[in-house]
This record gives sequence, structure tokens and C-alpha cells, in this order.
Amino acid sequence: MRTPSGRPPGIEVEGLSKRFGSVRAVSDLSFEVAPGRITGFLGPNGAGKTTTLRILLGLVEANSGSATIGGRRYRKIPRPLHEVGALLESTSFHPARRARDHLRMVARAGRIDRARVAAVLEVVGLEAVAKRRVGGFSMGMRQRLGLATALLGDPGVLILDEPANGLDPQGIVWLRELLRFFANEGRTILVSSHLLAEMAQTIDDVVIVSEGQLRASGPLSTLTRQVRSSVRIRTPDADRLTDLLRPGFPAIRRLAADLLTVDGATPERIGPVLAQHRIVIYELVTQSTDLESVFLSLTRPGRAGEPGSPPASGPPTGPVVAPPVPATGWTESPPS
Repeated sequence: MRTPSGRPPGIEVEGLSKRFGSVRAVSDLSFEVAPGRITGFLGPNGAGKTTTLRILLGLVEANSGSATIGGRRYRKIPRPLHEVGALLESTSFHPARRARDHLRMVARAGRIDRARVAAVLEVVGLEAVAKRRVGGFSMGMRQRLGLATALLGDPGVLILDEPANGLDPQGIVWLRELLRFFANEGRTILVSSHLLAEMAQTIDDVVIVSEGQLRASGPLSTLTRQVRSSVRIRTPDADRLTDLLRPGFPAIRRLAADLLTVDGATPERIGPVLAQHRIVIYELVTQSTDLESVFLSLTRPGRAGEPGSPPASGPPTGPVVAPPVPATGWTESPPS
């Protein structure tokens, strides 16, 4: 799918805000998702991710701002199942309906060629259980059926909320390769997940939100370079060391009784404190910055506007280099 200008469709969220009564779910949120890239949409529980996705898919009205796909609101897209594939949850199936019948109903409602049903069942590995009732499916099988539903229209934009839920390790690898194949085709992919280790192996770009606000966005490789390093210390005197370091290093994480991590620290800054106060250490290691440490650093309470915070960057750019992937490319459908 391409926009009327002939360009691949992207996702644009601009100044988006939403309140539910006294609860501020999203506050002046802006970011872009570029075609040909896998973008991770990350944040702690209650960060506003699901609300943003539901606004993007026309399920919730924003109080202000906009969320568009290819320059259009979802409700203005004439044949949405052919242009946008979405998976928000894998539980919205009638338990008495057979998997194949569910897909046939969605295909008919979306004016999609019925032949696509067999094709997507094969892609997600459910062709052998197509005649089984969904009520007997495991969580992983339901997740695959949700993906199959989303792939029916073969759209150019994928919006996936926790797509790896319930998948076994082999299934997670399969999903990662499938998403990479779609990205290499030039499709726009936005993935929300709590599996940070998996996201680090999957995504090209990242959007991190917390308390309804943007914390950072842009290429993952750039973001990890912007966030300060940390030091891991193992000591039998962890309580006293924590008290001594807290004034200068507020971001201290206690990992075990004798183990702590100090964000923004270096051995050169920690060493003199250890020597002055005669603190015994068993281990002092500088840790390289990864997605988990970036996420924890940017989403701790009160992080926004803190001195030294990495700036939110603009739309991601750059080529995608990916390993070979299965030679089939389908896509997903809007939520039921």
C-alpha cells in the first residue's frame, strides 16, 4: 500500500492528549514511525501505550492532537483491512467458532479474497488445526490466530500490541523473522511489548513513553549512546555504600543483598568514595548501555526534564540490513 503521493505510508502522532475523567492517560505525545523499519513502542504499565494505539485505530477519541496513518485518520481509510493490520488482543474470538470460520467471516466483512484464509493459516502455522474450535486453543495458538486475522488484508502498516504473548521460544524467533521480512518489504511496523530483551533483537527504532509523555524516540543505536553508562558493584557493605552514593547518584538499583547498580557512574567517580570510607568490594564492573538500562533510566518516576536527559529525536532514518527470512509476506487486520 502507498499513500496518494506514491510514498509508503507512515504513522504520525502529533500533540496527542487524552484524559479519562481525572486520569491523564496521554499528554501532548508526538512521534513518527517510518516505513521499512520496526519501531518498538515501549513503556511501563499505565504509560499510555494502549490508549495511544486505540486512538490510532479509531477506537478512542483524543481530547486534542492527531494520530494518522499515511496522512489519514483510520476512520477515513476506505478499506482499512487492506491498508492497516492491527492486533490489540488475542482474546476476542468466539470460543465455539472454528479458526477457519473466524477468518472467513473477517475476510467477507472486509471484502478480502477468501483464498487468503488458507494462505494466512499456513503463514502462522495453524493450517493443521484450522477446523478446531478456538475455545480449545492455547494462548499461543490464539495469538497466532490473531496474527492470521491481522494478515488477511495484506496491508502496508502493522500495529501490534504484545504480539509475542504466549509464544514459545521458537515462535518468538519466527515472529521476529516475519516482522523483519515485512520491514524489508518497506512496510511500516509499530510493536508494543514488555519483552525488552526480545525487542532489543527485533527493533530498529524505539519510542519510549512514561506517565503519558514521550521520554525519547529515534534509532535504538543512537539512543543507547546518549544514555549514561552504569557501574555494577558487589560489596558486603551495600547498605552503607548506597547511603553514601545516593546524594550524587539518585539512580541506584539494588539487585541483591550485596549487589547494586549505579546509573551515570564511572569507576573513576566511585573509586575515591570506596577508598575514603574503606568499603570492601568483590566486584566493580562498568556496564555497557542496553535497551533495558535505557528503558529503566528514562521511565523512572520524575525522569522527564531531568538534567542530562537524552533529547527526544526526530523521525528515524537509515537503511535496514536484515538476515534472510521466509519468502511469504502477509499482514494484519483491525481489532474486532
